[in-house]
Amino acid sequence: MLTPEQIAFYHENGYVVVPSLFTAEEAAAYRAESHALIERLQRVRDVDAAWGSAQTVTTKKTRLLHCHDVQFYSAAFTRLLVDERFAGAAAGILGPNVQLHHTKMFIKPSETGAPFPMHQDAPYFPHDNHTMIAAIIHFDDAPLEKGCLRVVPGSHKLGMLEHESQGNFHLSAEQYSVENALPLPAKAGDVVFFSYLTIHGSGVNESHEARTTLLVQMRDPADPPTVQTHDSLGQGMMLAGIDPTCRVANK
Repeated sequence: MLTPEQIAFYHENGYVVVPSLFTAEEAAAYRAESHALIERLQRVRDVDAAWGSAQTVTTKKTRLLHCHDVQFYSAAFTRLLVDERFAGAAAGILGPNVQLHHTKMFIKPSETGAPFPMHQDAPYFPHDNHTMIAAIIHFDDAPLEKGCLRVVPGSHKLGMLEHESQGNFHLSAEQYSVENALPLPAKAGDVVFFSYLTIHGSGVNESHEARTTLLVQMRDPADPPTVQTHDSLGQGMMLAGIDPTCRVANK
């Protein structure tokens, strides 16, 4: 559960870092599960999800290994999503009812792990009341040299901004550069919660180790999507509380 101070910090800044929400041992186990999953997936399909707009951050050729809806590939991730520590922290921000939108597991390979230009998540799946939040769960350490998450504190108060759409939605690199954003280095087991209106991005992983995270997007179930887009297999799953609307997202 989050403290009143953490909740107040979130509402003021648009993000909050929750240290050691999971133990280092738990994080290591999820890291191993993530890398084993990518090994399986690579045998049957392309798993590179580097943005075309990564070129606005670096000229280096980069890669980003990923998997959507990881809970459908390993029961370990299903247990993670409904872990009371995680769901309870999300409920501290959203209120008692927390509904899953989608999950994405990312592995930034060593030395070539792709960056994310600065952006908001809102243009990808806008909602009427902007309750959507994201959580990045760190399965290994994410220091600056690994291309850790960077944010613009308070930017969630700007509303949804106009984005450039070429090579994935992103903001002008001249106005919002990755280098000028606030870095949030993290330890394995730390979780960062942030609004989908918060401007964020990350740099290249230039270290000799991979960076492994799970992104979980969640919302208040009473907040309808403005545009029906970005449907996912697990969309509508309740992580905490109930769905008072009795809607099923993909039906």
